[in-house]
Amino acid sequence: MRDAAHALEGRVGAVVITGADMEPPASISGIAADLSLSGPDQEEFRELLANLIKDLDQRGHVEVSLSKEEEASLLRHLRGLTLLEAHKILTKAIIEDGKLSAEDVQLVVAAKKEVVEREGLLEYFPTDHKLAQIADLVSLKAWLAKRQGVVREPTRAASYGLQFPRGMLLLGVPGYGKSLSAKAVASEWGLPLLKPDPSNLYNKFIGESERNFKRAMRAAERMAPVVLWIDELEKAFASGGEDGGVSQRILGSFLSWMQDRRGDVFIVATANDVQKLPPEFLRKGRFDEIFFVDLPNLPTRRDVFRIHLEGRGQDPELFDLDALARITDGFSGSEIEGVVVAGLYSAFATGGALAPHVLIEEAGKTRPLSVTRSEEIAALRAWARERTVPAN
Repeated sequence: MRDAAHALEGRVGAVVITGADMEPPASISGIAADLSLSGPDQEEFRELLANLIKDLDQRGHVEVSLSKEEEASLLRHLRGLTLLEAHKILTKAIIEDGKLSAEDVQLVVAAKKEVVEREGLLEYFPTDHKLAQIADLVSLKAWLAKRQGVVREPTRAASYGLQFPRGMLLLGVPGYGKSLSAKAVASEWGLPLLKPDPSNLYNKFIGESERNFKRAMRAAERMAPVVLWIDELEKAFASGGEDGGVSQRILGSFLSWMQDRRGDVFIVATANDVQKLPPEFLRKGRFDEIFFVDLPNLPTRRDVFRIHLEGRGQDPELFDLDALARITDGFSGSEIEGVVVAGLYSAFATGGALAPHVLIEEAGKTRPLSVTRSEEIAALRAWARERTVPAN
């Protein structure tokens, strides 16, 4: 390639190499220029859609039942796809039933899932949870509800000067719905849920981990609008030099991307140990809000028991939920779920129905984190009292 480039000296011409994530070798980097082409914008997708409907309508009537906002949502979900990919997906959506409706947005979301899986750097999670399945967290749910309209009606939101929300950080006691909240937000907002895959991000070769991380963030932007879930943030970007500084370099890349990203990517980050969290994440402006998720109170514990009993085919009315809530003071949501599951195992082993006294016995055998790690939880509560917004 170097010889071919030198042969063009003094002439009008160039050698062009195309491909995905290509980097010129060091021997020709001095005479090479790197150019990254952006994907199709919304106007290109709108023109593609109009021409496709016009073409298919000439062959047979096409019913288009999209409102202005639904069409805008469909076009936004096409981001990250090539025009050829978008053409194939839209054609399939129309010819299957002879119409284009709001339900066809899910076809685009499914297509994005395939693209994400090909990249291999981000995991695609199904969004089959609802916020209603999470007990309490009233403040958090109200905050998310105010921003849901901005996600669903971006054109109207823009007229108010509002942009796509940036994200939130959930701090708190392990086992009380922080990760579940990430899945529920994506489900409520009708967006794909992506999560970085550490097994593919980190590489033993110098510089490869940082390069993979940047590729993953670019992929998330191409897939926008999406929810990007980063679980246990303190472990992903822990301070220290045990890994040769890789985590710190990736942290720098992530902070820069958070500040400069252009795609509609809503970050839901969770953390259990704030002491291990780099202080850069806690600076105002990194996230729209930082919430603290505390242990459930008595009414919430009663609701948690009801949710898990109903979810496993049990009638909550057959149990004294108030008594169960009182004896599980200091239990997290996952620990209450563990009590229900352990009770069902006991009932299954004896071949009988789940009895109330079995749950009471299982609760008595459980030592919650609020007891075994009481000092840490007390310190976390004290830190969060003046620095975060209560989610409960």
